[in-house]
Amino acid sequence: MTRLSQFIDAAAAALAEAGVPAPRVDAELLAAHVAGAERGRLALIDADTDFPDRYDDLIARRAQRIPLQHLIGSAPFGPVEVRVGPGVFTPRPETEALLEWAMARSLPERPVIVDLCTGSGALALALTRHFPTARVIAVDDSPTALDYARRNLADTAVELVAADVTVAGLLPELDGAVDLVVANPPYIPDGARLEPEVADHDPAHALFGGPDGMQVIDAITVLAARWLVDGGHCAIEHDDTTSRRTVESFARTKAFDDITARCDFAGRPRFVTARRTT
Repeated sequence: MTRLSQFIDAAAAALAEAGVPAPRVDAELLAAHVAGAERGRLALIDADTDFPDRYDDLIARRAQRIPLQHLIGSAPFGPVEVRVGPGVFTPRPETEALLEWAMARSLPERPVIVDLCTGSGALALALTRHFPTARVIAVDDSPTALDYARRNLADTAVELVAADVTVAGLLPELDGAVDLVVANPPYIPDGARLEPEVADHDPAHALFGGPDGMQVIDAITVLAARWLVDGGHCAIEHDDTTSRRTVESFARTKAFDDITARCDFAGRPRFVTARRTT
């Protein structure tokens, strides 16, 4: 029998030729998926008779720039893993810095947390695991995204709300009652050039935030100003070109202090945090 490493070497070369950003990593992850093994044990495993055809098919599809997560059917996000596929935004490591910041907040014993533009529900799932006594509310306006979120959050008490976060006066019953608001909204400026995995497979509705990328962010800072308790916290992810504008969006509400621009784990400007003034 042939070692998996030989198939992986050939697959990595094919993915590199196709322009896949991390060809060796993707080749190994797809091999682990087909073999039903841990990635770290691949060099010790022989390929069974079914492996080559199944693996070659996945590699060919990845070479067409179909997202790795769609081929596997799931995406890791911090301490959790969520099901993803066509029609829902795929959570990415860039957002994990925002998650880490949120999990480090000192919240009341039974806090209220709102995750806006929840998509697959990844942030809501990670936060309800970290704050098990919290009331967590996840909001999105995409029926497809809500279907994925419903499956990913099925074993939790997270409340899913179908709503457009840009609608004025949304959920007035939350006014002055929320301890933490997080959001990974559509924030890419219209017309930006994107990798094929994003441009061709993530829903445009979850990506683009108007001409300057700020349409949804500006709505969220107004919502957060209304919903948060005194001293409550908010974190919003943004495009790496709009950190200053996101800071200004918080400042315009005149409801926040400690407005801070923050970077992701790669050092790129990625999200802004703020505290509701007391």
